[in-house]
Amino acid sequence: MSKPQLFPTSVVGSLPRPAFVLDLINDRPPLAPERYVCEMEAAVRFAVAMQEHAGIDVVTDGEWWRKSYIGVIAELAHGFELGTLPDGRPFTLVTGKLAPKTPGFIAREVRFLKTITRKQVKATLPSPALLGERMWSAEKSTKAYPKRDDFVRACVPILRRELELVRDAGAEIAQIDDPHLCLFVDPDVRAQYPDPDAAAAFAVEMVNEVVRGVGGIKLAVHLCRRAGGRARGEHAHGGGYGPIIPHLNRLMVHHLTMEFTAPQTGDMTVFRELREDFEIGLGCVDVTPGRIDSAATIAARVRQAARFLAPERITLNPDCGFAPGSGAVVSIDEAYRKLCHEAEAARMLREEFAGLGGKARGKIRKFRRAANCRGRQTLAAYGAAGGGQAP
Repeated sequence: MSKPQLFPTSVVGSLPRPAFVLDLINDRPPLAPERYVCEMEAAVRFAVAMQEHAGIDVVTDGEWWRKSYIGVIAELAHGFELGTLPDGRPFTLVTGKLAPKTPGFIAREVRFLKTITRKQVKATLPSPALLGERMWSAEKSTKAYPKRDDFVRACVPILRRELELVRDAGAEIAQIDDPHLCLFVDPDVRAQYPDPDAAAAFAVEMVNEVVRGVGGIKLAVHLCRRAGGRARGEHAHGGGYGPIIPHLNRLMVHHLTMEFTAPQTGDMTVFRELREDFEIGLGCVDVTPGRIDSAATIAARVRQAARFLAPERITLNPDCGFAPGSGAVVSIDEAYRKLCHEAEAARMLREEFAGLGGKARGKIRKFRRAANCRGRQTLAAYGAAGGGQAP
C-alpha cells in the first residue's frame, strides 16, 4: 500500500466569480431553471478544470452555486429575509422560526462535482455561531428568537442534516467555516464580550453538535481573521492564536485550516499547543488581490511550519477563499496563478522532504513527541471536564 502524498494542496472554498457568473447568479437576466442549471454547470466545469490544471489535489466548485457562502442557510431552511447591500453583497436576516426547506442543496453541489472530477472534493458549510453573528438582528429577529444564542442552536439540526447528506453524496472533506471563532484572538473583539472565552466555548460547542457522531468523511474547521474584509479595506483583526488554542483543542474534527501569511497571525510555535491528531491546513498563500506569492515564498512558510509539525500533518491552502464577498470583482486569472505557485511549492517540498536525512527526521520526531505530550494532556483535561473525545 502506497504512502499518502505529502503536502496535498487545496483551495479553502470560494473562487473569484467572473462577470458572467456574477450576472448568472444575480439573474441578469433571469433565465428559465433548465437554462440556468445548464449555464452554471458549464461555469463550474471551468472552475474545476482551472484547479486541476493548476495542480490542486482537493477541489471545490468555487461556491458558485451560492449567492453567499453563509446565505446558503436560506436554501436549507425557511425563516429568512433576503436583500442586497449597496456594494452588491447579499444579506440574510432571520425573521421567523426556522423550518426545513430543501435539504440537500449543498449535497447537490457535491453530486455534480463527483461527476466531473476524480480529485478529492471538499464541501463547505457555515458554522452555527457565524450565522448567529451575521444573521440575527435585535431589531428584526427577536420575535422569532429573543436571544442570538437561541437562533444559533436552531441552526444546528439544519446544518447537521446537510452534513450527513454531503457525506452521503461522496464528499471526502466537509469544512465548517468559522471566522467568528477566530476573531476571539483579537483583544478589541474580546473586549466587546463580558466573557469572551464563554462565547468562544459556545461557538465550539455548536460546531461539535453539528459534527458529533458523523463518520465516513474528514471533518474540518476553517479559521481566519476575515481576510475578505481586509481585502475590502475593513478592519484588520490582530492577535495570535494563543487565546483560542484551548477551544480549538475541543473541536471534534480532524483538520484545522489556519491562516498564516498575515503578520498579525503571530508565529507558528502555537502548533506545539494543538492536539497531535489535528491535520493542519496551512494558510500559506496570500489571497489579497494584487499580491502573488512566489512558490519559493510559499515553500518557506511550509518549512517554518515543519519545524513544529510532522510533514504528514501539513496540507497547503490559501489563507481564505479567493472571493472577498460574493459581489466582489477579483481576477480569476490572478487566483489561477496563485494556485499554480501553491502546487509548484508542494512539488518542491515533496522532493525536498523525500530526501531528508536521519538528523532531519530526528528533529521532526522531537517536535512530534512534544506535540503528542501536550495533546494527551489537553485531551485528558477535556475528558475530565465532560467534553467527550475528539474523532
